[in-house]
Amino acid sequence: MRMQALVAVTAGVVLVVGAAYARDTRLKLPIKDAMETAAFKQQADANIKLFFGSQEHPKPAQSFGTYTTNKKTNFFNKSDKEGCEWVFLSAVLGLQERARQLGGNAVVKIKSVYRGADLSSETEYECGAGALMGGVALQGEVVKLP
Repeated sequence: MRMQALVAVTAGVVLVVGAAYARDTRLKLPIKDAMETAAFKQQADANIKLFFGSQEHPKPAQSFGTYTTNKKTNFFNKSDKEGCEWVFLSAVLGLQERARQLGGNAVVKIKSVYRGADLSSETEYECGAGALMGGVALQGEVVKLP
């Protein structure tokens, strides 16, 4: 009888702990805040321009196609906002690297595509914040602007 009670309590604790670690909060955060971090200013390539949502941009001389970057990062010892800004930077760097590889100088029509959801915005991106990990998925068209 005691053994059955112990097994039942242990199973209950495992379920509660598992649910806590399974957190997946979807946040919409300001692009501006993420782009104003010291890390973004130091690491992002100012020579590869970024245009979010329907922001106006010059007509591209050439398009190299649409690319998606899906980045994850450890959220240990970070607030959701700090973790999301860090992984946003990682996703932007992925798009910029692709542009560099293809000879592009801009990424336009950038939108969040986290877990299949489409968020096209000039001001916000979507981030999935979990108990231990977080993620940002961005999609944009790599182009050559005149």
